[in-house]
Amino acid sequence: MTRIFVSFDPIRNIRIMIISYQGLDAFKISQGDLAISVNPRAKVSADVTFFTGKKNETSEKSGFVIDGPGEYEIKDIFIKGFLLKEENTYKTTYLITFEGMKLCFLGSLEAPEEIEDVDILFVPVNADAAASYKLAVSLEPSVVIPMNYDKKALEQFVKEGGEKVEPIEKLVVKKKDLEGKEGEIVILREE
Repeated sequence: MTRIFVSFDPIRNIRIMIISYQGLDAFKISQGDLAISVNPRAKVSADVTFFTGKKNETSEKSGFVIDGPGEYEIKDIFIKGFLLKEENTYKTTYLITFEGMKLCFLGSLEAPEEIEDVDILFVPVNADAAASYKLAVSLEPSVVIPMNYDKKALEQFVKEGGEKVEPIEKLVVKKKDLEGKEGEIVILREE
């Protein structure tokens, strides 16, 4: 599970987002006492929990659970879910507008036409690293965070980008930090 924390810098009046990785395609986004969980592997406490694929068991403290397409607005977080068919299953891609940034969680290696102006893209890599990279670049995000990969697939994904990328513990970002970035690959170490 990746955790995304948003802090507030009162001196500069700027919100700061901190993203850390905990494996596979699970994420947690937090701002103050607001928590969103994406694809949790265990029962979690969150205001909003949503799944890109098969829904796992959630705790009674999971708040609002989203496991399919639709438009949602919860506590100043705007979520659009798009249903996509992948082989014999259905997956959902989510576009989340949060703190002035657009985060996109791809549930498969397809993207609906409505996905645009993405700041941070979370893309699955295991199925086909070259296709994952091509899709990521086509969406023109500022930052690309690979997910759901093994070592070989991740190496191929980075090779497609043509730059050496060193894993980092966490990504600390403000909206203004994304200006001028085009498809920068960020690999986060698993906690």
